[in-house]
Amino acid sequence: MAIRRSEQVDLASTRYYHCMSRCVRRAFLCGEDPVSGGSFSHRKKWVQHRLHTLSRHFAIDVCAYAVMSNHLHVVVRIDADRAERWSDEEVVRRYTSLYRMAKTSFEDLTEREKKVRRRTWRARLADLSWFMRALNENIARRANHEEGIRGRFWEGRFRSQPLLDEHGLLMCMAYVDLNPVRAGIADSLEESSFTSIEERLTDLAKKRAQRRRQTAPDTLAAFEGQGSDEDEELPLDLAGYVELLEWAGSAIREGKGRLREPPPRLLDAVDADAWLEALHLQKLATAAWIGSARELDRVAKRRGQRWCRGVRLARTLAK
Repeated sequence: MAIRRSEQVDLASTRYYHCMSRCVRRAFLCGEDPVSGGSFSHRKKWVQHRLHTLSRHFAIDVCAYAVMSNHLHVVVRIDADRAERWSDEEVVRRYTSLYRMAKTSFEDLTEREKKVRRRTWRARLADLSWFMRALNENIARRANHEEGIRGRFWEGRFRSQPLLDEHGLLMCMAYVDLNPVRAGIADSLEESSFTSIEERLTDLAKKRAQRRRQTAPDTLAAFEGQGSDEDEELPLDLAGYVELLEWAGSAIREGKGRLREPPPRLLDAVDADAWLEALHLQKLATAAWIGSARELDRVAKRRGQRWCRGVRLARTLAK
């Protein structure tokens, strides 16, 4: 049975979520379709540009993403407090920039009606479902128009997994960024086109060449030491994260699921072999919540449940 979205998105437990959307029909989202013989590679830029646009308008930060042939992944951080700090004028500007038809109808409202509308828009700009709707609906309309057809493009709804702690966030970001390597369509992080790690490394190389401060791209959440005074940083450092991805990617390419080399320092608190096996065999798909067993138990108790789906994976990873 599907879990209600209101139960999946629990900001009292975490602000980090992994979302995945998959095409419902045979036609591909991107890439070469072996059935029709058509190429839809240009749609990868559609998704990437749309994510960039939404990250600049919503109070939701993109931590990681990967655009694949028939599905996409995105890891986000929801910042509802940021949306509350925006002025009424800022809320209207951001929302109507995304939905231009809303601006005309807004101007014809009474002051009381405008107040209600602004409150609604403020909540939407910090809402995960609205973020994914703004992403998926835009891509679906463009794809249907391009193919001259009607009907569903995506499955009924996107899947979301709450990421309860730093280790859950790390594992899910690595899972997303390594998708092209795991699929066998990229041999390195730099070749993993249309992923957040490729965007980060490309941006970093440009700033090094220009001898500029090595900040994060303005479309992605900043790692430790990359943000400005106003930016909230991820609880990870980029150098350690890249080291982890290269280590895991090498194991995946060899098809072994483990390496003789010592694991990266970011895996000091978990069973590195179990972590790599879970990543290699895509065991994250079996969990509704991702994090340590302690965090999963805490969430289950707070929600009046005996357990949360994902605790078996968490116990496997514990040292």
